[in-house]
Amino acid sequence: MFVLANFLFGLAQVLDLLLNIYFWLVLVRALLSWVNPDPFNPIVRFLHRATDPVLLWVRRKVPVVFGGLDFSPMLVILGIYFLRIFLVRSLVDVAMRLR
Repeated sequence: MFVLANFLFGLAQVLDLLLNIYFWLVLVRALLSWVNPDPFNPIVRFLHRATDPVLLWVRRKVPVVFGGLDFSPMLVILGIYFLRIFLVRSLVDVAMRLR
């Protein structure tokens, strides 16, 4: 059972890292929206390609634009925190009980 426990623990750590990276991508994208960056900059294009699928899905499902302010990055960040608290910790707890 220790092999399955180690697998779940490793999976939880990788998932936590990926969620942390995506959190920072969404945060930088939201901060860049306050200035007018060059849309042809490769970094800006990467940020848009990496975050647009999730942000556009949230915008379609929930009307999150109020008075010209877009709250979809905030909802995505809250979703990331929820996944880190619920899913990652649950995987770690299951891995610890299997040891």
